[in-house]
Amino acid sequence: MTSTIMESEARQSPIVIQKQLELNGTIVKEIARKLVFLNPKMVMIIGRGSSDHAGVFAKYLIEIELNIPTCSAAPSVSSIYKKQLKLDSALVIVISQSGRSPDIIEQAKMAKSGGAYCIAIVNDETSPLKDIVDQVLPIRAGKEVSVAATKSYLATLSALVHLIAVWSKNRALYASLKELPTVLQKVTANEIQLLPSDFEHIDNMVVLSRGISFGIAKEIALKLKEVCSIHAEAFSSAEFLHGPITLVEKGLHILNCDVKDECEESHREQINGIIERNGQIVLLDQAGLKTHPRLAPLLILLRFYIDIANVSVALGLNPDAPKGLKKVTQTL
Repeated sequence: MTSTIMESEARQSPIVIQKQLELNGTIVKEIARKLVFLNPKMVMIIGRGSSDHAGVFAKYLIEIELNIPTCSAAPSVSSIYKKQLKLDSALVIVISQSGRSPDIIEQAKMAKSGGAYCIAIVNDETSPLKDIVDQVLPIRAGKEVSVAATKSYLATLSALVHLIAVWSKNRALYASLKELPTVLQKVTANEIQLLPSDFEHIDNMVVLSRGISFGIAKEIALKLKEVCSIHAEAFSSAEFLHGPITLVEKGLHILNCDVKDECEESHREQINGIIERNGQIVLLDQAGLKTHPRLAPLLILLRFYIDIANVSVALGLNPDAPKGLKKVTQTL
């Protein structure tokens, strides 16, 4: 029995993604045909907060599957510094749940003026972005009441995978994507991995992963801040060795996102090094479920969303309405 809107909405993710895949097929094919014709030389991704973290996932996905250099935009360049970038031969992907943040809108306008082909991945299809970009790829997560995004974030990732799988003609990835809702449903039925006792009396935590799952680690760190009031930061496990690892000896707690992909062996070596320093590890893994390596991070994240909502309640907090946060953030 669910006790929070956050958990309830997270559990809707398999159905949301199933519907999204059914409804977005024609749109994805149209965009993919256009991208094959345009053959963009670079990709820039515009987003804030969770949407920016989805952009990190997209960066790895695009560079791995399409070999196209991909970067994150700095929205202040256009909204505050009023600069125009040269974006001929570029694809710009705008990611936003609401599509209404002023700085995101300004950056999208700048991208179009700079000559980019622009796609908006949005949950609100009536947002002002629809009149700015070349094509809208709907997230189709439906109304999300909890301030902490769950199903909309996972559906953003699935929309990105759908587009990249078709654009790159990766049949294996596309076939696995079609099976993703079934696998995610199994995640919702799996045993709890994160317990309240794992987070009691913790003020600081580091979330570690590597490769394509780094965007998920960043999202997890954000949620730990939002719904558990824990100061958390995400690192690539490789980057963590370059200085921050010294904090382990002061009792720093680690949340280990153990994803089965090409980075698995290297990541585990680094985690073993932390254990040798008496690091305190909380494990979050796929619980034996198998999927395509590019989709594995989504399994980890859904389990996290479900578990952390209950951890938040156990800590005496309200994950549905964290203090000081609003669903739509208005930044310039």
